[in-house]
Amino acid sequence: MRELPARRDLIREGDKPKSVNLVLEGWACRYKQLPNGRRQTVHFFVPGDLCDANVFILGEMDHSIASITPLKYAEIGPADFEALMAQSAEITRALWLNELVNAAVAREWVANVGQRTALERIAHVFCEMFIRLSSLGLSDGDSCDWPLTQTDLADATGLTAVHVNRTLQDLRGRGLVRTSGRRLVVPDLDALKRISMFNPNYLHLNRQSPGTR
Repeated sequence: MRELPARRDLIREGDKPKSVNLVLEGWACRYKQLPNGRRQTVHFFVPGDLCDANVFILGEMDHSIASITPLKYAEIGPADFEALMAQSAEITRALWLNELVNAAVAREWVANVGQRTALERIAHVFCEMFIRLSSLGLSDGDSCDWPLTQTDLADATGLTAVHVNRTLQDLRGRGLVRTSGRRLVVPDLDALKRISMFNPNYLHLNRQSPGTR
């Protein structure tokens, strides 16, 4: 069990991974940073997420993982992780499914940055995270915790912070989102889905449990 303050690297590109990290409390992100300092966030982690299954088989990290909020996580060593997979076919199938969902999310993020407008990109991030949190019981009606800053959204959507600010004002003006402190309110999720062309199929939230046929 480990704890990490907000805005710190859990592991950096080039480091040798020694364990699998499971997020227990808080938010984290996976990111790539260019030599000139520009940064692209490619995934957000919330409680229950494995940062990378079987990552310890790599010689070095090809990306970095950082906390967004104060983070509590579990380190699972290689021997323990492999023993879990060996002792339970159901756990192994669940881990396969987890990796397939992660790949699906990565494809959706590529499409988001490559093809959607600024308004659609940011609305899509709101939809994805709100629905992911709701599926974990971490939303309260039409609201949820929202620790992401405008810079975080810029890094995730390939936009400038100024463009993100203008786009958020547009979304607020349309009555689609409200933010107050560290809280997000989505008054009309269906309308937000429509404007971002959001299809939740890539999250596979209605999938069968790993042990079913």
